[in-house]
Amino acid sequence: MSVKLVILGLLMEGNKHPYEIQQTINERQMKHYIKLASGSLYYAFDTLEKNQLVKVVDVIRETNRPEKTVYSITDAGREEFERLYFEQLLKKEHMHRPVYAALSFTSYVDQEKVASALEKKIEETAAYLEKMQNLYQVKKVDHSIANLSIIMRTIMHLKVELTWFTHLLEAAKSNKLTEVDDGYFEDVEKIVDEF
Repeated sequence: MSVKLVILGLLMEGNKHPYEIQQTINERQMKHYIKLASGSLYYAFDTLEKNQLVKVVDVIRETNRPEKTVYSITDAGREEFERLYFEQLLKKEHMHRPVYAALSFTSYVDQEKVASALEKKIEETAAYLEKMQNLYQVKKVDHSIANLSIIMRTIMHLKVELTWFTHLLEAAKSNKLTEVDDGYFEDVEKIVDEF
């Protein structure tokens, strides 16, 4: 996700300072689907200002507090926002996942250790799924279809991933993870076909 797109998009809603942008990202639970380090946020604001995509409209000075520079989006920033929006919308997604690299070398590790690691992965995925389902229940009453679709896609992905991890775990427990079995994923194929 483009940091610039996030900043410009949130500035489309009104003037904000970088800390306020960070707070908005946290309040809206955007951290679940946008990777954004706070240091990169301030650097991005500097870059956007140098490129005249945002401009300083106010500096808030409070006693014993750091200054807060408030920015607004410029006309050029609105054009760049739209360009970035469509760039991100149409960007090809790559399925680079650390688990894929690990699974490529499964024949070189102990299957019991793999099973143990998969059990942990299943627990983490189930907990994340529950968190996203709860978030969806809270957000569905007052958020747009576009915003809810992000959460729903994550939920769908996590459900399929749980099924996939469960099958991998069963194969690891039965010491079949490195065997050839063309029918092993038939029930998974049925689930995928429903989508």
